[in-house]
Amino acid sequence: MEHLLAGVRVLDLTRVLAGPYASMVLADLGAEVIKIELPGTGDEARGFGPFQNGESAYFASVNRGKKSATIDLRQAQGQDLARRLAGECDVLIENFRPGSMDRFGLGYAALHALYPRLVYASISGFGQTGPDAQRPAYDVLIQAMGGLASITGQPDGPPVRVGSSIADLSAALFGAIGILAALERARRTGEGQQVDISMLDCQVALLENALARYAVAGEVPKPLGSRHPAITPFQFFAACDGYIVIAAGNDRLWRQLCAALGLGALADDPRFANNALRTEHHAALEPALERVLAEKTVDEWCAILAAAGVPAGPLRDVGQVFGDEQVAAREMIVELEHPVAGQQTVANSPLRFSATPVELRGPAPLLGQHTAEVLSGVLGLTEGEIEGLRAEGVI
Repeated sequence: MEHLLAGVRVLDLTRVLAGPYASMVLADLGAEVIKIELPGTGDEARGFGPFQNGESAYFASVNRGKKSATIDLRQAQGQDLARRLAGECDVLIENFRPGSMDRFGLGYAALHALYPRLVYASISGFGQTGPDAQRPAYDVLIQAMGGLASITGQPDGPPVRVGSSIADLSAALFGAIGILAALERARRTGEGQQVDISMLDCQVALLENALARYAVAGEVPKPLGSRHPAITPFQFFAACDGYIVIAAGNDRLWRQLCAALGLGALADDPRFANNALRTEHHAALEPALERVLAEKTVDEWCAILAAAGVPAGPLRDVGQVFGDEQVAAREMIVELEHPVAGQQTVANSPLRFSATPVELRGPAPLLGQHTAEVLSGVLGLTEGEIEGLRAEGVI
């Protein structure tokens, strides 16, 4: 079976999370991804825990299916190798601070002049332009500066970081989308281009309802806990043994919820006659729901609400997600065999295709595992030339 991106070769000059996750998406889809790392140390994420037999599970979770070649881009010979490799690739991805690649002689303008078909993706904190382009960035910084932290957490509480690295991951996913679009254009026209992805831009793009509320009403959104700003009830409630989430997304579901809870009077209360009024009077509505929901277990309420056709579900921890029937049925938790770490449990690709199933192509590589293979197979270097480069510390 031919993979969706069979024949596409990617030069991956990224590190830590946003860039590596974007290139991993392409690797999952069948692209050959050649990850360039610094000899001796590699991607700094290799030093992030947790560890299995000395190998970083963090690194493994975002670098599966790639080849690792170690090249010192600080040396002229290393820069020349990378430049030559770029000429044999369809895509280059980097997530250095703007201008860094130019110092290596590997900036977009230089490589576009040499290889016009190359799709050159740059993922950075603030993008290639603007007054903050040179600022360093990490996920938590972008969550703060992009407004997400200001609408996350409990009312009147301190700012809270979203539990996953959403700023990094959204930039990675937008980056993968941009790369695929630019690849299609390059296929049609023969012309590549730079894909400029800013973590801040991506965070702003995900503000959706919050941005709309401010733009229309001038209202500065605040944290609401689990409550939705425009739909009620659409939040977590405490049952007698844990938390249940209920999403009555329209007036019909609201009436079905009231019937299932034995609260028919609420359905007829003029304060709760429609969604806008329920949202306006949420403080009066929530205690009535809380009193009833506290009387049964999460499982009991889930069964009752499922029978009533009301969207509801339990709050699960990550351990429970591991054992979930639906997650298992979709094969979202899989095992990969790593040559040093042993069996590694990772999240599968969520992409499903009817004709070309996604098959993970192996674990994350050992540092420099494929250096000789890449230099000989892609650039045609001899064993003697490779050994010479290794002796000089270039690889």
